[in-house]
Amino acid sequence: MTEETSNPPENPAADQPVPASATPEVVADSAPATPDLEAQLAEREQKLAELQDNFLRAKAETENVRRRAQEDISKAHKFGIEKFAGELLAVKDSLEAALSSDKQTAEDLRGGVELTLKQLNAAFEKSALKEINPVGEKFDPHLHQAIQMVPSDLPANMVAQVLQKGYLIAERVLRPAMVMVSSGTDA
Repeated sequence: MTEETSNPPENPAADQPVPASATPEVVADSAPATPDLEAQLAEREQKLAELQDNFLRAKAETENVRRRAQEDISKAHKFGIEKFAGELLAVKDSLEAALSSDKQTAEDLRGGVELTLKQLNAAFEKSALKEINPVGEKFDPHLHQAIQMVPSDLPANMVAQVLQKGYLIAERVLRPAMVMVSSGTDA
């Protein structure tokens, strides 16, 4: 009997050399890609820092503009009447001059009051303050305040008498005119 050794059959392919093209490719070392990614990251971080700086500057500028606008509004409220007050100083001076003189006749006082009224009207004109004197006009509740209805020769709803003149400042009602409105003729 021949002894057969039970050697497993050898793999015939294992004895043959493996061609280089058949070996699995190993991914190239990531070292060359890392500097490129790091450069991109550094670039992006720099851009982010730049944008954050721009944002903070814009926010600060907006806050400064808002603060300046509030200061301007405050000054406008505080000193908005300055021009008108300057115009009224001449009127006050005229009134004080009239009161300081002891030897005045009624005619002198009347002339002084008329001159002072002209100064006051000039101050009103310079400040866009207009008088509302609506005698004979149609009643307008936006400009007039009716106190009473009276019988009159005028048609109904017309201003028959002005008790107190009204005033507009830049086309806005400062004080409505107090008027008596015609109810028409009594039948």
